[in-house]
Amino acid sequence: METNFCPIHNAMDLLQQKWNLHIIRALLSSPHGFNELARAVGGVNAATLSSRLEDLERRGLIFRTVESVMPPRTRYELTTAGRELHGVVESISEWAVKHPDAVADPGAPA
Repeated sequence: METNFCPIHNAMDLLQQKWNLHIIRALLSSPHGFNELARAVGGVNAATLSSRLEDLERRGLIFRTVESVMPPRTRYELTTAGRELHGVVESISEWAVKHPDAVADPGAPA
C-alpha cells in the first residue's frame, strides 16, 4: 500500500492542471468534436488540447469515439467518473462567483 496517498492532494493534482476543468466543464453539457471543444474551451492551442485529452482519456475521465465518416470525425465524451465531477465543477464555479475577491489575482492591476 502506498503511504503517500492523499485523495485531496491527488484530486487537486488532476484538477489544477491547466485546461482540465475547462475541458471537463465543456463536456458536461454534451459530447464535442475536437474543434468544437477547442472553441468551447477558448484560448487553448491544438497541441495542448490534444495532450490534455489524451491524459484525461488515460485517467478514465473521458473516452473518444472515432466516427467512420469521411473525413473521420472524433467525438469526446465524459465517462461515468468524469460525469461525477459535475458537482465539483459547479461548486467551484458557484464559490468563485460568491467570492470574487478571493479568486482575483492580488498582484494584478485593478
